[in-house]
Amino acid sequence: MSESVRVLFVCLGNICRSPSAEGVFRQLVSGQGMAEKVFIDSCGTADWHTGKAPDSRSIEAAARRGIDLSGLQARQIKPDDLDTFDYVLVMDRSNLADVRDIWRQNGGTEPQLLLEFGRSDELEVPDPYYGGEQGFEQVLDLIQEAGEGLLEDIRRRLA
Repeated sequence: MSESVRVLFVCLGNICRSPSAEGVFRQLVSGQGMAEKVFIDSCGTADWHTGKAPDSRSIEAAARRGIDLSGLQARQIKPDDLDTFDYVLVMDRSNLADVRDIWRQNGGTEPQLLLEFGRSDELEVPDPYYGGEQGFEQVLDLIQEAGEGLLEDIRRRLA
């Protein structure tokens, strides 16, 4: 039995999907009174946006749901993240391939697709960066649903 769980969400640039997942999951965990037991972070496979805030459209879409992403800053995944996180959850198959390369070289927690915890047939969270506002809403919907399944998995792990 573990006393706490560490969850890392990963996308490409860490400005749209993974910070959205971090924010949504923080809200879910907090709402269940588990904030002290679950550490949550996010990162990207690329370093293009390191140190930058999430995309303004992600911030606005999350804010409409009462989620504050404004304090987050993008960072790139590091090999030791796979040693320190219990869950390494990626947004799409391309991210999965990139993180699996790191995992094969360094070991640690095997990455998996976030939406494997969801109930829909979708397995990838689409990148909303080049689309319209609706894409950011869809990302939040998919993450919310998978986050609920993830939280159940964590509850079992902590029991």
